Amino acid sequence: MIVDLAFSIVCPHALPADHGYLLYSAVSRMLPEAHRANGYGIHPIRGRQLGGRTLQLTEHSRLVIRTDAEQIARFLPLAGKPLRLLERTLRIGVPQVRSLVPAVALRSRLVTIKLPEVISQSADAAAETFRAGAVRQLAELRISKKAALSLGKRRTLRIKDKEVVGYEVLVETLTAEESLVLQKHGLGGRRHMGCGVFVPVVLTTGASCSCPSS
Repeated sequence: MIVDLAFSIVCPHALPADHGYLLYSAVSRMLPEAHRANGYGIHPIRGRQLGGRTLQLTEHSRLVIRTDAEQIARFLPLAGKPLRLLERTLRIGVPQVRSLVPAVALRSRLVTIKLPEVISQSADAAAETFRAGAVRQLAELRISKKAALSLGKRRTLRIKDKEVVGYEVLVETLTAEESLVLQKHGLGGRRHMGCGVFVPVVLTTGASCSCPSS
């Protein structure tokens, strides 16, 4: 069974909004075995957006790791420890275990898919190529064509001195079973760095989705 392990976190300083690689690196330094492990994802930390591509934590901010329930013990040593992200220190609290909840609509803040052909394409063509690649991955997960996939903002993930381009992705009209499958497997790569991790969203009339800041 796949679950979300949610640790409370405290940091008085703003974090980079693009913190996926930094967070994965910090967890790997604390838990070297996590660096070698597969099958888990780290959610982007949610908070209040500030200027300069920074993020202020709130009382609802959490470090959330999506993992098999049998692997929870691997991550428990994070509790009570400090994690260093550049010059910022996150204090990690006691975690809660949350079951995945099926939802008709799921959203991922950033999905990255390795598609070499998009490099030479225009922005519109690259987005359409990316969307087609994401739809193919939905089909590989046996998710019905009735599921509607749409792209949101174009976003980037910085990994050392390289920027990886991807998109915010919304998938609607999912059955309960399909929703759980997509949350379990995600789309694209780099789930350790917060990419392709899907969470439920509330659809509102006249808008694509209503999502927490992240």
